[in-house]
Order: sequence, then structure tokens, then C-alpha cells
Amino acid sequence: MNYSLADLEARLVPSPRMPVLFVGHGTPMNAISDNEYTRTWSRLGHDVLDSGDAAPQAIVVVSAHWLTPGETRITDAPRNRVIYDFGGFPDELYHVPYDTVGDPEVARVLAQQLVEYEAALDSQWGLDHGTWSVLKHLAPEPTVPVLQVSIDYAMPLPQLFELYGRLRALRDRGVLFIGSGNIVHALNRVKWEGGDAWDWAEQFDTDTASALSERRVDQLLDPYGTWAEARIAVPTDDHYRPMVAALSLLHDDEDIRFFNESIDLGSVGMRSFISA
Repeated sequence: MNYSLADLEARLVPSPRMPVLFVGHGTPMNAISDNEYTRTWSRLGHDVLDSGDAAPQAIVVVSAHWLTPGETRITDAPRNRVIYDFGGFPDELYHVPYDTVGDPEVARVLAQQLVEYEAALDSQWGLDHGTWSVLKHLAPEPTVPVLQVSIDYAMPLPQLFELYGRLRALRDRGVLFIGSGNIVHALNRVKWEGGDAWDWAEQFDTDTASALSERRVDQLLDPYGTWAEARIAVPTDDHYRPMVAALSLLHDDEDIRFFNESIDLGSVGMRSFISA
């Protein structure tokens, strides 16, 4: 069966435009930490999710930790399993619960919007830590379904931008979109014992923040050709791509507001934004 926006009438109703978020998720330890980042997530969740008639009807996350080279996939299981996709952390982290439902109908509607990209439904994936470690604070007890859309890791950034942009209209049907990654993400340069951010990390964070504020999309879709620091700040662009997804979902007349603007562990940028 083919689905269109009209099919949402039975499941999702027209709504005030939902915001778009890009969240720098950082270390998985943030799932069980009380720090400046997680407290900001909690406050933001209260503002966005507890807003009465303007509350979302579904949450859709594009996480850096679901990479599907050569294809795009969408979760459609009725309930989401929690994926503990990391190693070397305290045992407590592997037992964090996060009970959520999915929504097969909304998944099919998402897939229909991406029909030209042959997006496929996936009942096996669940929620990886790029999603649940953030939502644990943002939406600790979600009352709406949570879905994920994967990242085609083989797709050039301009085409990826066009792909996710096709979902933009669903923001007016109660869908809250979240990109979860890190703009600066150089794990090979992490300062595990703490310390100031590397100069190149701060420079790349500043440059991309300026480009985001001014919506210089062409530069953001060609980071390696635009900024010399990109090669060291973004050695692989898996965590950068969720920012591209969030950027693509903005309307031309929208501004953004930054939050969590610092760099953690010397080389993990926590800079995040929400549409305004």
C-alpha cells in the first residue's frame, strides 16, 4: 500500500510546526550522568514535550550510530529494543532501561516520503545509544512513539541533505525530528584526563557555528573543501551527518538557537541547536 501525507489524518493531526533539534550527544556516560549537558537536555525536553496542544505526536531520530551504506532504513517495530552499542564502560550503563513504542504506520509514511530513495522498513534495529542516551533526559517517560531513520554512509552530503529535506512537511503533522551526533568528533585526540579543547577543535566549532547561523549551506555540505581543520576535527563524518539531517529539515525563514556550546574531552564538540 502507498501512503501519503493525507494518510496521516487517521494517525497524526495537523499541528503547530514542531521544532528541529541537533544534539551533540558525546560519550555514552551522559546517559547516566548529571552534568551541564544532561541538565540542559532535561530542561529542553520539558519545554518541547510538555507544551500542551503543541506537544509532538511522534519523535524521529537520525543517529550517528545507525549507518547503512547504500540504503536508508526506518524502524517500524511496535516496541523498540535498547541497543548497548559500545564497549569498555561501567556495567551500570549496559542495564539502563528505556521503554518506548514504535509506530509501523508512521514508519510507512516516512518511507513513502523517501520512496525515490527506496527507503526500507526495519523491525530489527531498535534504539542505539545515540538516541536513548539523549532521550533518557529529554523524554524520560515518552508518551509518543519513537522511531529512527538510518544514515546512508555512502551517500554524498549534498544528496543526503536533499533526502532528509523531503521529511520537512511532517513537522506540521506533529513529528519532532532530532539529529544526534557531534560536529567536532575526533576520538583519536580525546583528552580522557580532561583539559582545554584543542585549538583546531575550537576553530572548527567556531567556523561551523558561524556558517550555521548564516545558513551557508554549501560550505557546511563541503567541510573538507571549506575548512582546513575539518580533516582533523572530522576524521570520519559519521557524527557530522546528523547535523546535515537537522539542517535539511529547517525552513528558509527559520533561525537557530545554540545550546551546550562547549567542547568536551578536548575534541568532542557538544554544540547543539534548536530551530527558533
